[in-house]
Amino acid sequence: MTTKAIFLDFYGTVVHEDDEIIPLICQKIKKTSSEDCTIQEIGQYWWTSFSKMFQESYGENFDTQRNLGRTSLSMTIDYFKSNCLADEIIQVQFEHWQKPGIYEDSLSFLTSCELPKYIISNIDTSDVMAAIKFHELKVTGVITSEDVRSYKPRSEIFAEALRRYELKNTEVLHVGDSLRSDVIGAQTLGIRAVWINRMNKVKPDHIEPDYIIKKLTELERII
Repeated sequence: MTTKAIFLDFYGTVVHEDDEIIPLICQKIKKTSSEDCTIQEIGQYWWTSFSKMFQESYGENFDTQRNLGRTSLSMTIDYFKSNCLADEIIQVQFEHWQKPGIYEDSLSFLTSCELPKYIISNIDTSDVMAAIKFHELKVTGVITSEDVRSYKPRSEIFAEALRRYELKNTEVLHVGDSLRSDVIGAQTLGIRAVWINRMNKVKPDHIEPDYIIKKLTELERII
């Protein structure tokens, strides 16, 4: 099976995820909360609120990641009776999206791989483009959730990438760190999915990536 292009998730795959940023935001809520709560409880409430809104965000009901983040964080602040302002304390996350750290193997792969490489991301277009510019990355194209008003694992973003770049599902590998968004999302359209497991997570039995790697440079043996 000939691979003609690579689809790449961005955060957690090419550049660092914001896992270290979330506790910093939750800590600010805890410090000003009148409730007896932990950082973990605050983070879980925020994630649950965000996830519900995220899953309902598509088509006419679509909203950007920044807006979903602000709204769900504001709900979290209210729930834990904090006097923080969501728009202020979330800025550190937005700054991370625009200037994230990058994995060393990402630079090696993007330089050495001669196939077209397309970024397929759930994060807002302006943030992804800012991060690409910050690291001076050379990619063939970028498609984000804003382009299709839909988020992975829904199929719209993958279908648009195939249509826009005139590719068949059998000609592409999609690489991502999320088993749900990237692996299940891509496989739903018959696209071979590569799970990049940088953090040595345990794979559940009900999800079967076509390939599993720990670094992007390992894609060379698959291609």
